[in-house]
Amino acid sequence: MNIAIITGASSGLGRAYARLLDEEQLDELWLVARREDRLQALAHELTTPCRVFARDLTADDVLTGLQARLGERRDTEVRWLINAAGYGRIGYTTDIPLTDQLKLIDLNVKAAVALTQLVLPFMSAGSHILEIASCAGFQPIPGLNLYAASKAFLLRYSRGLAYELAPQGIQVTAVCPYWIKDTEFIGVAQQTDTRHLFTGFPLASTAAQVAHRSLRAAKNGITVCTPDVMSFLHRICCTLLPHRFLMAASVLFHKLHH
Repeated sequence: MNIAIITGASSGLGRAYARLLDEEQLDELWLVARREDRLQALAHELTTPCRVFARDLTADDVLTGLQARLGERRDTEVRWLINAAGYGRIGYTTDIPLTDQLKLIDLNVKAAVALTQLVLPFMSAGSHILEIASCAGFQPIPGLNLYAASKAFLLRYSRGLAYELAPQGIQVTAVCPYWIKDTEFIGVAQQTDTRHLFTGFPLASTAAQVAHRSLRAAKNGITVCTPDVMSFLHRICCTLLPHRFLMAASVLFHKLHH
C-alpha cells in the first residue's frame, strides 16, 4: 500500500500538496492537522482515499499513535512525507512570550524531525521527503529571528539527511519559499508584531505555485528548492554577502514597504 503523509494539511501549503498528490495514483493520503472539520472537507474533495488525523503534532502521544497505524499493514510504503506543519511569530525576541517561542520550536523543529525519523523505516528507493523550510533560513532576520533560526535548522538537517539517505534511493528536498500570500501564516505571525516590523509582502507567491514547483523539483532530485524569484535571489545574496549586511538590508527593506 503506497501512501503519502502530509502535515499541516488543513490549509495553505499542506492543502495544496494534498491536491497535487491526489493525482499521483497513491493508495491513500494521510492528512494531519489540528482542525478535523477542514481535513474532512479536504478529504471529500479528493479522489484518493484519505485517512484524517486531527492531531496536534506537539502533543506527546501523537507520534506513537501514527506509528501504530503505520504498522497495521506489513506492506505499507510511505512514498511521500511532506512536513508542512509550522508557524511563525513576528517581533523582537523580547516581545514574544516564551510559551510561543517553545511551541514554535516544538512544531517547526522537533515535530518535523520526529515524524521523519518515525516514517523512515516505511520508506524505500523512490520515496520522497519534503521538509518545508523557508528562504528565511538562509540568514538571520531581525524581527523574525526564531522562525528564521528554526528554518535554518530544517535546511541544514535536510541537506545532511539527503546525503545520508542517497544510497537508499530516498530523496530529501528542503523547500525554501519567500512569503506565500494566500495562507494563514502571515496573519498568525503578525499577531505578535506590536512594532509593525513586517507589513508589506511584495512579490509573494501562492501556495499552489510553491507546491507545484517544489514537487517537480523533488521528482528531479533537487535537494534545496527555491520555488520563486525572490527566494532564488535571496539564496544567491546569502552566498555572496556577509550576514551583518544582509540583516541591515532586511530591516531597511521592510521599512521601505511599511
